[in-house]
Amino acid sequence: MRYVLGETLQEYQEEIMEKDRPSVFLATSQTARDCLEQAGMQYEGEINLKDVGFCKMETQQECLAGSLCIPKLLDILGERYKILFFINRHHIVIVDDDEFSYRLIRRIKRKKTRQGESKEKFIYNFMLEFISRDLELLGHYEKRIMDLEEGVMDGKIQGFQNAIMPIRRELLTLRSYYDEIMDMGKQLEENENGFFAKKQVKYFGVISDRADRLMSKASQLLEYAQQVRDAYKAQVDAQQNNNMQFLTVISTIFFPLTFITSWYGMNFHNMPELKHGYPGVIILSVVVMITCIIIFKRKKML
Repeated sequence: MRYVLGETLQEYQEEIMEKDRPSVFLATSQTARDCLEQAGMQYEGEINLKDVGFCKMETQQECLAGSLCIPKLLDILGERYKILFFINRHHIVIVDDDEFSYRLIRRIKRKKTRQGESKEKFIYNFMLEFISRDLELLGHYEKRIMDLEEGVMDGKIQGFQNAIMPIRRELLTLRSYYDEIMDMGKQLEENENGFFAKKQVKYFGVISDRADRLMSKASQLLEYAQQVRDAYKAQVDAQQNNNMQFLTVISTIFFPLTFITSWYGMNFHNMPELKHGYPGVIILSVVVMITCIIIFKRKKML
């Protein structure tokens, strides 16, 4: 497998004509048309990386055309790496303005002695490389959710919503992304145009399985996050119930006192306790309070 940069296309023009030697063209938006022409591909659609929003692939008569929209691990909800790729029987053209593909290929070369003897093996290595760190990433999400769960169990619920909402949004984004990668692997495995050797399509099944496992892991973490959120709501409800219970106890204690004071606050000329009833009212109020407290203590409401 040879790697041809779009800027050095002329240097390889004669070698590219040797159809038995597959090549990978790394192009930008400006050099994409020249690379497609040299690779013997005709693509009638518009080549615009700004329009890339999903990982998908479509089958055309002369090539497979696809797009990759890869989240950045440090900013899942932010800007993504956007790539277009085209595959025919002999060559692969990758269109990338961010040099992300170039860095992936360099990493593959450092890691593997056989980074791509065939188109199938190259695609396999390439796609597995940009999801190689995702399992570790999901492990970090699991740790964050576990920390939030411990905080909830300890009654530390301050700022919980601000912490859990970004995690849920990022996991939802990742789950959709892995679903798209899994579908792409299945489409490659179908080999509708017959561009891939039958003995080599097994690599694409590995891609689908890896993406499926990542999607399952993301789904499990979403369920876990929802369980922790339910536990948080239970803690909040329990605190609110305790507050309402406390207010109910206070109201119950002061209701008879309010009744007593309002009764003796009336100006009756013939009320026997009107002149010397003040100490009696105090004693009665204290007795009422002590009685209410004893009753609530026995019912374990205090």
